[in-house]
Amino acid sequence: MFGKQRRKIERLDFILAGAQKSGTTALHYFLNKHPAITMGDQQEMHFFDNDEFFAGTVDYDLLHRHFPRVARSTIAGECTPSYLYWKPAAERIWQYNPKIKLLVLLRNPIDRAFAHWNMQRFKGREPLDFLEAVKEEKIRIAGAPPIEARRFAYVDRGLYAQQLERFFQFFPRERVKVMKFEDFQTQQRETLDSIFSFLGLKPLAAIRSRDRNVVPYERAMNWEEKVFLFNNFANDIAKLEQLLGWDCSDWKL
Repeated sequence: MFGKQRRKIERLDFILAGAQKSGTTALHYFLNKHPAITMGDQQEMHFFDNDEFFAGTVDYDLLHRHFPRVARSTIAGECTPSYLYWKPAAERIWQYNPKIKLLVLLRNPIDRAFAHWNMQRFKGREPLDFLEAVKEEKIRIAGAPPIEARRFAYVDRGLYAQQLERFFQFFPRERVKVMKFEDFQTQQRETLDSIFSFLGLKPLAAIRSRDRNVVPYERAMNWEEKVFLFNNFANDIAKLEQLLGWDCSDWKL
């Protein structure tokens, strides 16, 4: 009697590509719970946003070595939320596997920006108050190395329409599942079922909700900050509504 044949991962089947501070850690948790999915040995592998890996001939084994040998029916995925934002990532992923499926969670960009700033404060990386940091963002990004710059891209990371358009240049819409973070929060079961269906899998039998990666807030956002942020995001939100056929009225003031 032969044991079950196990295979080495040679190509990932899907990537949870963003956006940062939009529920990706919680979704990674549920994906990891599915018996037919392997998410490898760590959450953020930062393979496709590591410019050093793409300076010459690409060694994809640096990615695949994070995954165990798996049953034939198991699919493999990884979760690095900065892929959505990192400009070269879309083409690199397409060159790696043009048939890969992509998952994207988008959060109200005003809330996302504040959560991002709060995380940087919590980690001791951000000396500026929120409104000052947002107003200084373009100057700070322009003068910093890319890895450092993205830490302070509070507004830039929330310009979703232009980020998605970059992916849609390479991937057909049916291979990219874009969801609202707010729907994932309020309709978790339905959202997860639709994700597993998109990946060609049966739903999870049981789901126990857990808050993941929760950082305490040092304060709430004030009205002046919300208005300033909305004025930065209004045009991109309108483009996103057109691009996806969404109603984002819940993101507007």
